[in-house]
Amino acid sequence: MNLKTFILKRSIQVVISFYVILSLLFFLLRLSPGDPYSKYIDSDMTQQEIELIKKQMGLDKHIFYQYLIYIRNLIKMDFGYSFHYGTHVWDVIKNKILNTILLFTTSVIVSALVGIFLGRIAAWRRNTSLDAGLTIASLVTHTIFLPWLGLLLIWIFGYKFELFPLSGIYTPEIWLDPECGFLRKALDVMHHMALPFLSLFLLHFGGYLLLMRNSMLGTLKEDYILTARAKGLREKDIINRHALPNAALPVVTSVGLSLAFSINGGALTETVFSWPGIGRELVMAVSHNDYPLAQAAFLLIAIVVLLANVLVDILYAFLDPRIRYE
Repeated sequence: MNLKTFILKRSIQVVISFYVILSLLFFLLRLSPGDPYSKYIDSDMTQQEIELIKKQMGLDKHIFYQYLIYIRNLIKMDFGYSFHYGTHVWDVIKNKILNTILLFTTSVIVSALVGIFLGRIAAWRRNTSLDAGLTIASLVTHTIFLPWLGLLLIWIFGYKFELFPLSGIYTPEIWLDPECGFLRKALDVMHHMALPFLSLFLLHFGGYLLLMRNSMLGTLKEDYILTARAKGLREKDIINRHALPNAALPVVTSVGLSLAFSINGGALTETVFSWPGIGRELVMAVSHNDYPLAQAAFLLIAIVVLLANVLVDILYAFLDPRIRYE
């Protein structure tokens, strides 16, 4: 099977998987406890007024008819209106998703780069005090409870020493000042992002480090590495040119999927640091039975995750020519 056939086959699988996900999501949300219109109903309303509210939300029709309407609107890229905000779903998502991508994608990439770099060193200097120190540090940070770590960072660096803001993504006074340029505003966002970024970095880099270390140790035992050493190649060249590309394969998978899942943000992280991202919106949408907003958020996550899996498979072929699509 050549690469084009593989991509076509995986594309068909992605379309089928996406349809199954959106169908399950539609019915599961509507079968969950509660309903989105109860909070708008009071004891003085008549049954006719209650039915009018249901009609305005599109909930007066049979669930299967609602499903057909949803599929029709989805084909037209119409995600509907949020019950909670009373505005178009995409207007809600687009204001939050960039904040989530900025925080989580940056933290994943930086933690992966640091983890790969230190993991390579730990494998190269295996059974030394440096290897032991890096391994212990990775295990400790990787198993920390995120809310506790976030609150600890806020208390130390935000409250005790007042080095960083306690919450939010920007300072209103700076962004409303017409004399403040782009650089000043960008630095303000980075200042607010420092603590949530640090908590995510500490939580994730250890996993990449351990994964890279174990993968590198296994790769260094391969026959082609022994052959390279027998030829008299420098140890540095063996590590960087021969062992590293193959050892990085599991890490590439992990990073690719982490980037994909970063689109949904982290409800805990965004809640602890009051970061206005898609994670908090998704939790709010589910808790308020805001079907259109919850469906759009989950489907966006599903699309990114499915595409990330395909891209990781393709990237494998470039990193390791031995891989064939069979």
